[in-house]
Amino acid sequence: MFGICNLSIVPLRFDASDASEMVSQVIFGEHFEIIEKTKKWSKIKLAFDGYEGYIDNKQYQEISDSLYKQLENEEKVYSGELIDFITDSDNNLTTIPIGARLPFYDKNSFHIHETEFKYEGKTSGKKLNKNAIVETAYLFLNSPYLWGGKTPFGIDCSGFTQTVYKLCGYNLLRDAKEQATQGEVLSFIEECEPGDLAFFDNEEGVITHVGIIMNDYNIIHAHGKVRIDKLDHSGIYNIDTQQHSHRLRVIKKMI
Repeated sequence: MFGICNLSIVPLRFDASDASEMVSQVIFGEHFEIIEKTKKWSKIKLAFDGYEGYIDNKQYQEISDSLYKQLENEEKVYSGELIDFITDSDNNLTTIPIGARLPFYDKNSFHIHETEFKYEGKTSGKKLNKNAIVETAYLFLNSPYLWGGKTPFGIDCSGFTQTVYKLCGYNLLRDAKEQATQGEVLSFIEECEPGDLAFFDNEEGVITHVGIIMNDYNIIHAHGKVRIDKLDHSGIYNIDTQQHSHRLRVIKKMI
């Protein structure tokens, strides 16, 4: 069985309960495999990054095996507006955040099954050059931190890096420790370029944080909010507290 998200932002939970931790979010247009289904909940695996969790059965639409395969092979087009809306043939409005998938997009319209939608905003998803990574990251500046979040209304550190890269045409995995398995290791901080990722670990050596490197050893990352701080050999130096907040583990070139 397969499904697609037909609502703007849906919580993906650790367990099959409304009270369970939100581990990520499913954004409009994202498709997924349904691993198991009960009366109220479905365990799903997102096609984009393989992430698994539970979603309320009322918050998605089932799709056929053939449609799932078409979505896999189709060129990915995403909403490029921070927030916008789509309309169906009955003029029903649905708000969508930046990064929402627009399946089978063509000339300001797209469709899911037999339902056609109109969307007149900017689109993204084509592979852009590395300079676009930092430019796109600026769109999220001051977005509040939210564990499991992937939108400007609440985002976590790896949701931020994943979404920015997605809008520029590149796929990252969901969690910081997973993203740290991708790309090419840089030996020295002096080798880094704007758009590279810096990863940070905790006392146990587990990677728990990630940010996007900017010019002049600045870094943009989600910590309380999406903010800009300084990066040095030790880690992130918080310009407000005048202290180091994260310990540098590795820098990686993704593109």
